[in-house]
Amino acid sequence: MKTLKNIVARAVFLLLLLLGVNPAFAQRPETIEMADTLRAEGKIYVVVAVLCIILIGILIFLIMLDRKLGRLEKQVRG
Repeated sequence: MKTLKNIVARAVFLLLLLLGVNPAFAQRPETIEMADTLRAEGKIYVVVAVLCIILIGILIFLIMLDRKLGRLEKQVRG
């Protein structure tokens, strides 16, 4: 019975948290001024390019790390 009370308490807490976030979404502006400014000046492409480079770098790092871990696992097993 204690676990049921715990689950209900967590559900009520989560509901209260979600209801508190709802007014914040209602106050946001319809347009994002920073993005409009960057788009008008042509700098949005620089931002997109930098983000793509960062994501590609992270992906390459993860692939290299996975290969190294695979080699280490083979050494430990064999």
